[in-house]
Amino acid sequence: MTTIQVFDPTMCCSSGVCGAEVDPALVAFAADFAWAQQAGASIERFNLGREPMAFAQNPTVGAFLQRSGAEALPLILVDGEVALAGRYPQREELARWAGLVLPAAAQAGGCCSGSRCC
Repeated sequence: MTTIQVFDPTMCCSSGVCGAEVDPALVAFAADFAWAQQAGASIERFNLGREPMAFAQNPTVGAFLQRSGAEALPLILVDGEVALAGRYPQREELARWAGLVLPAAAQAGGCCSGSRCC
């Protein structure tokens, strides 16, 4: 099974969907992450502020941080290899990496177009 790992910048909570000013990209990704988990994907998130050892113990992540800095996060690894950096993936990307099938409405660009379903 494919493993997806998301290495987040330091955030106030595990999802980043907290505080007075919530980034809409984090709201969308939190929904997409939950969808992928519920669909059976092997996906996990690590917050730099809360789980620094996960960053330090992963050579790929450590090299990325040395080269690009924490401001280049998030970093997404698929089976240990860099798949995406600097932005959160869309639901379609998560589905492709995890081998999941999107609902037909999402594929057709219906009310589920973008990364969230209605």
